[in-house]
Amino acid sequence: MNRKFSIYEVIQLIIILLYFNSIFSQEKKVENLNEIIVKSSRIDLLFSENSRTIQIITPEELQNSTASNLADLLQQINGVDIRRRGVDGMQSDLYIRGGSFDQTLVLIDGFKTENPQTGHHTMNMMIPIENIERIEIIKGPAARIFGQNAFTGAINIVTKTKVKNILAGKVAYGSYNQNTVELTGTINQNNSSHQVHYSRNASDGYRYNTDFKNQNLFVKSRFNTHTNPIDIIAIFLERKFGANGFYASPDFKDQYEETQSSLIGVSSNISKNNFIYRPKIYWKRGQDMYEFVRYKPEIYRNLHITNKVGAALDFKYDSKFGITGIGVDIAEVFITSNNLGDHNRFMITSFIEHRFNIFDEKFDITPGIAFSYYSDFNFHAFPGIDLGYQINNNFKLYGNIGYTYRIPTYTDLYYSSPTTIGNENLKAESALAQELGIKFNDNKLSGELNIFYRSSDDLIDYVKENEDDKWQAENIQKVNTTGIETSLKYQFKTNKFPQHANLGYTFLNDDIIDSDFNFSRYTLNSIKHQVIVGYDSQFISFLRQNISYRFVERPDGTSYNVFDAKLTANYNDIELVAIFNNIFNAEYTETNLVPMPGRNVMFSLKYTFK
Repeated sequence: MNRKFSIYEVIQLIIILLYFNSIFSQEKKVENLNEIIVKSSRIDLLFSENSRTIQIITPEELQNSTASNLADLLQQINGVDIRRRGVDGMQSDLYIRGGSFDQTLVLIDGFKTENPQTGHHTMNMMIPIENIERIEIIKGPAARIFGQNAFTGAINIVTKTKVKNILAGKVAYGSYNQNTVELTGTINQNNSSHQVHYSRNASDGYRYNTDFKNQNLFVKSRFNTHTNPIDIIAIFLERKFGANGFYASPDFKDQYEETQSSLIGVSSNISKNNFIYRPKIYWKRGQDMYEFVRYKPEIYRNLHITNKVGAALDFKYDSKFGITGIGVDIAEVFITSNNLGDHNRFMITSFIEHRFNIFDEKFDITPGIAFSYYSDFNFHAFPGIDLGYQINNNFKLYGNIGYTYRIPTYTDLYYSSPTTIGNENLKAESALAQELGIKFNDNKLSGELNIFYRSSDDLIDYVKENEDDKWQAENIQKVNTTGIETSLKYQFKTNKFPQHANLGYTFLNDDIIDSDFNFSRYTLNSIKHQVIVGYDSQFISFLRQNISYRFVERPDGTSYNVFDAKLTANYNDIELVAIFNNIFNAEYTETNLVPMPGRNVMFSLKYTFK
């Protein structure tokens, strides 16, 4: 097989489909705005019809959250563990239901944003909340849907598509001399819409060598909006920050890092009779520069540049036998690094699944399978099945089981430093995951309870036998993870004003079988107990308040309690916001013994020109 020819062939096919997009025409669909269609499968389903554990962060929850960035926002989600280093999500690792930071996939409008260098960069693609319509969090194995990296779950960030003609400016100032400037412009024309957002965020840091400067640029245009839309998206995010103790030993206080993440993508949604075609092409680039001693690269410096060029084509077909979804995803990644070397990897993944509805559509069965080929890890297949039974209008029982898979990152394979050693002989991770749950929903109260079990083989972790040894990447022989997750949401009104309350609890237990290592960097430090509480309230027309609480206990017995709050005042086109983080000044760490900031505040002023 000529690999480059295969990539270009698929890209040419997609470009042809995009071109003929203007030929296909159909009547404008009438949409129910109260129904959310989630991308939890190759077949789009209403949120209420899915037989998986999926959580939606709605536009209202995004706007009213106590968080000012996505890293802090995801901290408030049941079963999600964001281990941050510093403020504003400067460097964060993402975990869902335990696992590792390499095992969760993040997508933006369906474009995969994984970094082949390391999962430490997963959160570098967290775009500003201002540009987001909603967030879909899929918990449990999603490799059958999205391919490798969706080992324990996936997060799909859905950006805004329906915009008005506005220009908005925002300034913010807070603790540690943190200052933010944002400018957002949106235009809605007859058959197209356009969005541009730029923001700059800087701070002196909450302790020595934790200062930072961030820049974010987001551009999105939608054409042919009345029939089969074509979306073009461009994202650039840059971070420069002091990394006091962020990596290796906390004693290393002069570390420094600069990262850049960018994405350019073109996609469409073409409808013809009972078929829907979804072609997309994209380019994802990452750059990481790390200095062991700031501004002294001669002591120790790493520079990594990664590129990924990809194309995908999905088909959905409705028939009297149910809904069929088929997809193919083809990509090649390249890395150039003074530490990891120069490598490239060709990947192709194909998917197929079908949904049957039987017994008056009360019982749904969705079997599916994905096949993947990696030029350096050969072929793999991961089948799975989702089952659901609608007990009545309020209750649904569901279960799923499936295989999942992750190949090592280039850091796992080749990294070398004074404290860490990679391992070229690593095998791919694999797991069989099972879940059983029940959902409840009515007009005011909704809830979910599920239990899950994941049996992982060859799980990759950095381990050592003695405290003074270097961390060594190894395949831990077997890890069994058991968990329970439950959540409740209650909404009501007080004097015609909406009120929202939520409660979530997660329990995780990792049982490492036959491990000969005494120290683990990542796996043994997952959540043991997690409690999430939030209350979003309003009692007068111009003022809204939100308070959130989270409790986390780790397997080593350490725990912490953190309270955050937000006040939002609106008057005509002016919005004033005050955010209070860690109100009771808790002392705690989330990862690598990096102390998190104490009590801090942020005030912002936003004005919208209409």
